[in-house]
Amino acid sequence: MADRLVILGSKGGPALRPGGPWPSSALLEAAGRRIVVDCGLGVTRGLTEAGVSLKNLDLVFVTHLHSDHVLELGALLHTAWTAGLSTPVRVYGPAGTAHYWTRFLQAMEFDIEIRIGDEGRPDIAELVSIEEYGEGEVLDAGGLRVRALRVDHPPVSECYALRFDFSGRGVVFSSDTTYFRPLADFARGADILVHEAMLADGIDRLVARTGNGERLKEHLVASHSFAADAGRIASEAGVGRLVLNHLIPADDPDVGIRDWIDAVRPNWGGKLTVAEDGLSLPLGDGVVDTPAP
Repeated sequence: MADRLVILGSKGGPALRPGGPWPSSALLEAAGRRIVVDCGLGVTRGLTEAGVSLKNLDLVFVTHLHSDHVLELGALLHTAWTAGLSTPVRVYGPAGTAHYWTRFLQAMEFDIEIRIGDEGRPDIAELVSIEEYGEGEVLDAGGLRVRALRVDHPPVSECYALRFDFSGRGVVFSSDTTYFRPLADFARGADILVHEAMLADGIDRLVARTGNGERLKEHLVASHSFAADAGRIASEAGVGRLVLNHLIPADDPDVGIRDWIDAVRPNWGGKLTVAEDGLSLPLGDGVVDTPAP
């Protein structure tokens, strides 16, 4: 299994529109592990399209409990179980993740019990373990080290950037955050920084489409990073590559690749990729920069 990063869902926010991208989720294959980072709607489909056998699901990390990052966690685990999962899966998430999982099992109680009895499946509750984490070291085993940094994403207080270090490489996910200077220290020297990005020109059109008006706009501006901010963090951290992800807006016909590049380049002159669903980046040589049209 070659090390790679796959962006399964590149969209910021939970709403879906015809022909548009899917919300946040990613696959990191590293240190012999299959690691899912966030479980927005579409993560199960994204994993299968990336060639991952769901019965080999291994590690799952949730950065925070906004629906576009956690909505399909239960469905992913249940679908993996019906696909033949028989080995333990460890889920790491912030405070509240265990409560989510307990309620999911309760909601699916009829289906789970009847499949255990009728189809001879193992008890899914015994296969899945939930570990809630806070800031600091989350995991250090088998050549994989995972650390968490609490970021600034009001009103959500339990929101974490995650850093994965393995085989002399580092991959950092910013999660959802405003410009947060400590993130640059956290990401220092990483090979890849996957950072959320927003374009100011698209916000008014986005809120007009959703109908939430000024309240949604206030949230976006207070809780998320503009593309220029992502460039600042990448430059201050000295990362090898910046991947713009969790794009806001992600499905605006008036926004193209050139807009993202123009927004980030004043602050970042290094290697740049603008995410899209299904984007696969080998962790090593062979990564192609996002071309400017």
